[in-house]
Amino acid sequence: MLDSEKMLFQAILDNAPMGIWFLGLDGRMQFVNKTFCTALGVSEDVFLAAKCYVDVMPPNVTAGLLRSDVECLTQNGPHQSLEWLPFVDGKDHLMEITKIKVLDKDGLPMGLIGLATDVTQLKQHAKQLEHIAHFDALTDVPNRVLFADRLRQALAHSKRENSILAVCYLDLDGFKVINDTMGHESGDRVLIEVTKRIKAIIRVDDTVARLGGDEFAVLLQGLHATEECSTSLNRLLEAIGQPIEIKGKLFEVSASIGVALYPGDDYDADTLLRHADQAMYSAKQSGKNRYHLYDAASDRRTRTHHEFLKRLAVALVRGEFELYYQPKVDMCTRRFVGAEALIRWNHPERGVLAPAEFLQAVEGTTLEVELGDWVIATALKQLESWHKAGLSLELSINISARHLQSTDFAWKLKRKLLRHPPLPKGCLQVEILETAALGDIPRVSETIERCNKIGVGFALDDFGTGYSSLSYLGRLPVDTLKIDQSFVRDMLFDKGDKAIVQGVIALAKAFDRRTVAEGIETEELFHALVAMGCEYGQGYGIARPMPAEELPAWLEKWNSAPFR
Repeated sequence: MLDSEKMLFQAILDNAPMGIWFLGLDGRMQFVNKTFCTALGVSEDVFLAAKCYVDVMPPNVTAGLLRSDVECLTQNGPHQSLEWLPFVDGKDHLMEITKIKVLDKDGLPMGLIGLATDVTQLKQHAKQLEHIAHFDALTDVPNRVLFADRLRQALAHSKRENSILAVCYLDLDGFKVINDTMGHESGDRVLIEVTKRIKAIIRVDDTVARLGGDEFAVLLQGLHATEECSTSLNRLLEAIGQPIEIKGKLFEVSASIGVALYPGDDYDADTLLRHADQAMYSAKQSGKNRYHLYDAASDRRTRTHHEFLKRLAVALVRGEFELYYQPKVDMCTRRFVGAEALIRWNHPERGVLAPAEFLQAVEGTTLEVELGDWVIATALKQLESWHKAGLSLELSINISARHLQSTDFAWKLKRKLLRHPPLPKGCLQVEILETAALGDIPRVSETIERCNKIGVGFALDDFGTGYSSLSYLGRLPVDTLKIDQSFVRDMLFDKGDKAIVQGVIALAKAFDRRTVAEGIETEELFHALVAMGCEYGQGYGIARPMPAEELPAWLEKWNSAPFR
């Protein structure tokens, strides 16, 4: 080989981005490139002068290097290993070392070629990716994937050790309000603080994970009695419930916790987490800021309830709901004056269902408000149709407490009324349960007053069933009291019921309110109420609730033969 070729070959080897060397069978370096020497801070002369190259390497790596040399010489094919080597920059670098046995023309080993590539950054990047894949970016605790893996390992350990394991599913109460009103940055601060508090309560071997949003999971291991779990859960509730300072203001959140205990709940990891989630829902339904232990019977009821809610939502989309209308008449003149809109479900398999069979299921859910909005929109459309046909009447609709107390109720009602300009003021009345009105007098009164300004009247339904009716009546701007049918139906035979009916009528007159008696089923009741001074009435004796298209025929019949 010419000198110029040797120089070119040397330059190529020296500038290669990896360490390259040739090692003789005696352990002496016969060649080493500049890259390797520069990285280690060992000159080429020192390497080549050493009787054995490992003599100039750090003592902590010599054993590994010698072992890999032997393995390379005794095996077929390249040999690979990872070694941490100290570089001249003062840091240890992870080197991927490939050694290749070199044979002479007779197939006998002459030595080996070594190639060393710095993979430190690659390994660090891989480690970062691994961390990102298994840890929550905001709180730096395990995510759902890593939690599931730790839960499976904990189950195996619990089986071997015959210990108790608790899977806890946490959902924060009140977090959405902070997140929506104070912004996502404040919401993130709450999540970070809650995570710190959970980590401070649980033991080193336990795990807290953020599953997403404001949902967390906690794995309690090595328990020997359920009481240990209860103690930890109570401490968690207390710690999470402490005030959190955000932008100079104190806020409070709490947690609803669902718990599945193994081996009592003897299922796999995925099922245990699902059971804990279902138990959490029960804790939230029971009032929040508490924990609930999963049990199969409760699970069946919860799943049935969830499925029924989904079916109701589908029914709303499919248009399976319908309003029936029960007429109201002036008791003195027998004149038809209005009707009460009552929701019905035209179930494809079960037929027409009354409200008692489905409305209770939607209480406290968003579907409750959605159904209420549908009732208002449908009733106004029908009311406009009747008015255009020359049938003037006042239509009453029933609204739940949750719906009425929503902050935008009056605004949304006004928007709906504006879509029906032909309707005169005073033709729509909202009925609310007395017990609902008494739940938050100031807020309910404010909403009623706003609705009064747009021409909507209000009636207290089931009046007389509450315990604070007399003291609060003057504070509620309602124009009508509906006497509950439980008092009306038996008032001819029960002196107590009769006294209540008389008292409500007198009270209404004293407060300048109208009265409507429900549950009028006989002419005798009708005449007795007229004698007492009741103004309006409704009940099966007058008319049962009916579809809108049947009202004109009923009205014609009533006008020809009303109660006399």
